[in-house]
Amino acid sequence: MDYGKFLYQNEKRDREAKKKQKTITVKEVKFSYHVDDHDYDTKKNHVLRFLDEGDKVKATIFFRGREMTRQSLGRQILERLIKDVEHKGLVEFRPRQEGNTLHLILAPKKDAAPKEKPVAKAAPAPKPAPPAPPGGVQTA
Repeated sequence: MDYGKFLYQNEKRDREAKKKQKTITVKEVKFSYHVDDHDYDTKKNHVLRFLDEGDKVKATIFFRGREMTRQSLGRQILERLIKDVEHKGLVEFRPRQEGNTLHLILAPKKDAAPKEKPVAKAAPAPKPAPPAPPGGVQTA
């Protein structure tokens, strides 16, 4: 067997396998433990959009200084988020404290097919040039 042909076939097989791969991206949404209702709803909608697109979501609450005494309020925010998005996503990691950050990871449900990510629209076709004047001379 020709060695060059063997390498070509392997490369061709690898390219085909790469086309069928699904890359998983993790999007992060940061909350504060004293987040207002409207801000919470906006960030929740971002989480829902990311899950619809098939991405995993990491929700994070960062505690600064004396805010560490309010960890229970941060857990309540994340539990509320879990309850609000349970129809779209699964909890991959429950809320977990690591240092001064509290985070959880949500994954999209398998039964819901991910929507296609929006593709940039092509530029419109150029307009045709106006007809030439009757004298045959065209000015620019």
